[in-house]
Order: sequence, then C-alpha cells, then structure tokens
Amino acid sequence: MSENKSGSGYVEAEFTRDSKYISDRITSDGSGRWPVERGRYRLVVARACPWANRSVIVRRLLGLEPVISMGMTGPTHDERSWTFDLDPGGRDPVLGYERLQEAFFARDPDYSRGITVPAMVDVPSGAVVTNDFPQMTLDFSTQWTAHHRAGAPELYPEHLRDEMDEVMERVYTEVNNGVYRCGFSGSQRAYDKAYDRLFGTLDWLSERLESQRFLMGGQITEADVRLFTTLARFDTVYHGHFKCNRQKLAEMPVLWAYARDLFQTPGFGDTIDFPQIKEHYYVVHADINPTQIIPKGPDTSGWLLPHFREQLGERPFGDGTPPGPPPAGEQVPADHGPGGIGHRL
Repeated sequence: MSENKSGSGYVEAEFTRDSKYISDRITSDGSGRWPVERGRYRLVVARACPWANRSVIVRRLLGLEPVISMGMTGPTHDERSWTFDLDPGGRDPVLGYERLQEAFFARDPDYSRGITVPAMVDVPSGAVVTNDFPQMTLDFSTQWTAHHRAGAPELYPEHLRDEMDEVMERVYTEVNNGVYRCGFSGSQRAYDKAYDRLFGTLDWLSERLESQRFLMGGQITEADVRLFTTLARFDTVYHGHFKCNRQKLAEMPVLWAYARDLFQTPGFGDTIDFPQIKEHYYVVHADINPTQIIPKGPDTSGWLLPHFREQLGERPFGDGTPPGPPPAGEQVPADHGPGGIGHRL
C-alpha cells in the first residue's frame, strides 16, 4: 500500500499493486532465450487466484494442456510463498519443489519481489521464466499457435486489438484491480473513490453487454476471460470481504446473465473452485479478516440457472469449437462447484 497526497494536501492510503514482474517472453520466432517448445515449460497456478485463473482458462480454450503442463499450489500461502501442499508429500511432482519460491530463487538467488502466480517455469532449469500474467495469456494466443487444438477460438483477433486493449485496460484498472483497491483501502476517502470507480465501470459494462453477448461482440475473446475471473469471485468474496457491496452480482441482471453464460461454457466454470477461493481470501488476508473464519455461504447453485444470452448470438467460439473435458488430474472436485460444500474441511 502506498500513500498518495491529493491536491488538497489530504493523504489517502490508496492500494497500489506491485506490477514489476519478470517480463521475459516465450516466443515462436526463436530469437529469444525462451523458445516455444512442447513439454519444456510448466504453468504454476492457484485455483484461488483470479490472475492465475485467466491462464488456466486460456490454456484450456486453446487446447495447450498436452504442450504446457500445469502445477497447482494450495489456496493459502504465508509471507514466503505459495506451497504445493495439495500434491503427495507436499512437492510438485515435476519440479520437485515444496514452494514456488524455489523456482524464483533458481532464476535469481537474490530475488526479493513478490512470489506470484501464474508463473511459467522452465522445467530443465527449474527457473521461473515469467510471472507477467497479462502478457502470458496473450502469448498463449499469439506465440503458441502451432500447438493450438483444432477448432481453438481466436481469443485476440488482430482486427479487434486496438479496441480490445482499451477495454481490457479499463476492466483491469477499474474492476480486476478495482475490487482490491476497495478491499485494501487505508482510508475512507480512498475506499469511497475506489468504490465509485468500480461500480461506475460495472454500470458501463452492463450497458455494453445489454445488446451484445460478449465484450467484443458475438464471440468470446480474452477480454471476456479477464472480466469473468473477477465476476466469478464477486459474490463469494468481493461483495463482503472487500466491501464491494452496492449490489451483489446476482442483483445486476445483465452482468449476472453474462457471467452465467460464460460459467456454463466449457473452459470457464469448470475451472472455478469456490471453496479454495474462499479459503484463500478469508485466511490469507488476516489484516482484513483477523479471525480467519471462512463463511459457509453464499449459495452458488444460481450459476447453473438459464441465462438466455444465446438469444443475442449462437457462436461463442466463432468458427471454432468448445474444448473437451478437463484432463485427468485437473478437474475441480464436484462438491467444490455450484451448490457444493461451503468450505474445505
């Protein structure tokens, strides 16, 4: 959190995200240190994290599962790192690590910034290649094309990129990061400002989506992936835990129908683990929730209600096709989905 002085001299403690990531890229032209190569890299994620959830969805929509393996940490972490506590023996079976921190130290023994997911790790060296999550998913679309599945959708169409980039920037600033600016505000003034910006943008998104099925028109793009991961967590954690409580998502008709439409699309809802999401936020953010009590609600069965958005268009994947079922070992447990258990026991 940083303190920014306003023009009036009032100091408002506004949350500022550390966005200095390892910015290396894995590219297809062979010009860099990290070439696209089947089986060489491991995507490390946490199901609880919205930024990591993006990469899980895009990897799945494009059919990159056989090409980029995936390791999953548990839903909580301490001040040091995410840990592989879901794996037998508490170690990632490919990297052999107990903590994601080990991959960052393999890259730089003096690494002192945040240990974040998603992270792409070079399996031969065990070193992190990048944790630059916004670029990572765009590169899945543009650099890994030789390995896309047959029927993979075009998630970053070249003719839409200028407008998409503007939409995604606003979604990131005001919604994806906006909920965090509400939750971690250090003053009433900072919170009020963040709250107004968040809901002003949600109103703008509702208007945009009232007459078109997806953010960029009639088919799914990366812009929808980026908005979805925040909407999927809105009622479960952001509404209460982060004080984003003007309305629940379920009380915003257009956005609620849009979010259900995506949730019921293969590759989206089947990546959402509600108990892990709740455990992460309510346990890790002890400064906001010092008791670390995990709420039993809300009821998530509404995610499966009809959305009727197909009336706006019938081609969510454009000329492509939906992905198949998640690979073995990557399925969300059935009781962690809509209407499942309240929290992990």
